[in-house]
Amino acid sequence: MKKTFFRLVSIVLCVALLFGGAVSASADDVAAADKAFRISVAVNGDTATQRGFCWYSKENHKAKLTVSEAGVPVKEFTVEGFEWEGNFCYKQVVTGLAAGKEYTYSIDLEPGATASSNAVYGSFTTDNADDKVDFIAYADIQAGNLENFQKGADTVSAAFRTMPSAEFMLNMGDFTNDSTNEEWDYYAQVMDGINTTTTVAPVSGNHDGLGVWNWFNNLFCLDTSESVQTLNGVNYSFDYGNAHIAILNTNDVLSISLAQLKWLKNDMNSTDKDWKIVCMHKTPYTLGKDGKWPDALYLQKSLTKVLDACDVDLVLSGHDHQYLRTKPLTNNKIDDNGVTYVLCGTAGSKRYEVRTFLVNNFMKPEFIGMLNIQKKGFGNYWNGTDWESTRETNIGGCFNTVSIDGGTLTFNSYILQDDLDEQGIEAVNRPITNTDSFTLTKTTGQNKITFTGDNTTSEAEFYLGVIPSFCALAAYTFSNWLPKFFIMLPKLISVVAGGGSF
Repeated sequence: MKKTFFRLVSIVLCVALLFGGAVSASADDVAAADKAFRISVAVNGDTATQRGFCWYSKENHKAKLTVSEAGVPVKEFTVEGFEWEGNFCYKQVVTGLAAGKEYTYSIDLEPGATASSNAVYGSFTTDNADDKVDFIAYADIQAGNLENFQKGADTVSAAFRTMPSAEFMLNMGDFTNDSTNEEWDYYAQVMDGINTTTTVAPVSGNHDGLGVWNWFNNLFCLDTSESVQTLNGVNYSFDYGNAHIAILNTNDVLSISLAQLKWLKNDMNSTDKDWKIVCMHKTPYTLGKDGKWPDALYLQKSLTKVLDACDVDLVLSGHDHQYLRTKPLTNNKIDDNGVTYVLCGTAGSKRYEVRTFLVNNFMKPEFIGMLNIQKKGFGNYWNGTDWESTRETNIGGCFNTVSIDGGTLTFNSYILQDDLDEQGIEAVNRPITNTDSFTLTKTTGQNKITFTGDNTTSEAEFYLGVIPSFCALAAYTFSNWLPKFFIMLPKLISVVAGGGSF
């Protein structure tokens, strides 16, 4: 009943505000019958001792999942699937692992068959729980055909070549364009060698959640125990090294619900880890095409207050297909001790140029620490004065690396250059350019736990909070966004009339 209620309210508001749309999934023949596919190993609870496995098959089986250390099986499970959109989905949480160990695993759909002919193998490494961690962050492959999925996979492969020490990867959402069986199979096909050899911390994008109910939660085995709802995404958190990372669902009531804001505040106050990082799909600060709509801009009003109050260090996001880093901000003002926001660019081939009509309306240029546009033809960057500076090396897929060592966090952004002249140059031979780099430092041991209560959302609290959440978004839309939009409208029309992009 909870999901039905949320679905009805979401559909009405989605249509009213022209956000998102229902997309139907269709089966295809990309995945081979009787062999596991769409395999993912996700963070799920304690990253030193647990992982969440998810995979699919074309037919229904009692599958066997075996986890081994140094070739010796240490965990074995018989897993039954459930039907989902014409295939069968399997999930299994593995607990009781040892910290800092490399494990291999096999998924056998027909255990006992000769030579385990349909077994699939992979590997992962658990967190050793020290104060060092390396990971990769990227966003928005958002492809609809095999060729463009391959371009995204090339970018992620370049990320692991650049940071072979990466312990997990953060995907900021929009894995596919329409969240169909065909697209998820394309994604799995090109990403198989990556997905089966690392751990993923996925973020639900609007193309993974809005209008495509339950897809995201059925593609990964995540800890949903504290998620305020799972219909169009999942919010969850985990520790890795000396960092606490919260994953938000910005599909929740089209942006973020009051229940999820409360969850985030409690979650951030329940950790004494040195670094607090928040990841989400939609971004409060952007100069891309989605920076003119209230669902993302509402985050500037609602979410940033929580981030400021909880001493969050870094926010990573996607959605707007360009790379933008802000200077540290507190209360929407520059502050050396504030929160740094990074819009992670796009690992894919769909890229957005700057919408100059947004400048000084919804985004102040003085907030910009770095801005890179990946679009083929110009590859702009912000030089502190104008948007017309170009670099050929900015034309390509974007990925980012984060390295934490005690009280130092080092962030680097890279571009894997496109095959600009279409000479057939393989991705492994194309230049990788470091386009941005920054370091955050802090005194460790300063964060204190101030919340120790229950951080789950009851159905009653959910029911009571949905309408006020929509009302808060609506109030922002009419009282704040709409007046600014009308003020911006003449400039918007002038830009579009002059051949610019809407």
